Amino acid sequence: MGTWDFGPFDNDDAADWSGDLQDAAPGRRAALIRETLEEVLREGEYVEADVANQAVAAAAVVASQLPTGTPLTSAYAPGFVTAGETLVLPEDLPALALRALDRVAGDGSEWSELWEDGLPKALSALRPIREALEAAV
Repeated sequence: MGTWDFGPFDNDDAADWSGDLQDAAPGRRAALIRETLEEVLREGEYVEADVANQAVAAAAVVASQLPTGTPLTSAYAPGFVTAGETLVLPEDLPALALRALDRVAGDGSEWSELWEDGLPKALSALRPIREALEAAV
């Protein structure tokens, strides 16, 4: 199916990552989020779409846990989050998530290239995530 909408979980890569986060032991979830965000920052000059899509999903999870964050309602988001469970996340994750989003939406990103004509809508879908993260840093 690939990508079916603009939301952070509306693609196969993010949905698969979400399932991995759901299946991870609760004590391992914050580390998995960190690893995902750091992976996009470790990419060379070009960020592949799968890595970018997973980083967007991870950033959305981080943002959802913040006081100004929007609750996740997507059927493809991790079930424990949509059910109202919370994660204890390290204080540096919002800033890390912002850096990852900058990398995803910037030059040298397949994510940005693939959206092409739809890029304004894709960036608009990231806005609430970015705003919640910015309020936390």
